[in-house]
Amino acid sequence: MDRGQYLVVMGLCLLITLPLEWAFDARVWRRPRRLWSAVWPPFVLFYLWDAAAIARGHWDFDDRYVTGVVLPLGVPLEEAVFFVAIPICALLSYEAVRNLLEPDRRHDLAGLWRARLGRDVVAGDDGAPTDRSPAVVVGEERA
Repeated sequence: MDRGQYLVVMGLCLLITLPLEWAFDARVWRRPRRLWSAVWPPFVLFYLWDAAAIARGHWDFDDRYVTGVVLPLGVPLEEAVFFVAIPICALLSYEAVRNLLEPDRRHDLAGLWRARLGRDVVAGDDGAPTDRSPAVVVGEERA
């Protein structure tokens, strides 16, 4: 089981953060062009950095934990997968936390959570979800 363990860990990282896409409306996977533009620049930079570090002998990878597939410039497959998987996990986590802390950032997210909490949610004049329950909003009372 040791061989390929690095790939398994990367897969688990993606699997664990995947529910954030729907549970907290992270919208990372649903915007592929934006995801691509966020992932490819660091991928290229760190791939080249790793290749240089490997070539200079600054670091290497334990053969017990990698598959042995080596990509151009001597970078192991698992390391290239790392440069894709971890930024995606970070984006999913960032967007989920951002949506929790700034629920009005997306007008549909506030309604989504009120609906999950069982409040009466209706569309307002601008189409954004609002609730009819009495609440204090920005220092004013709503009836």
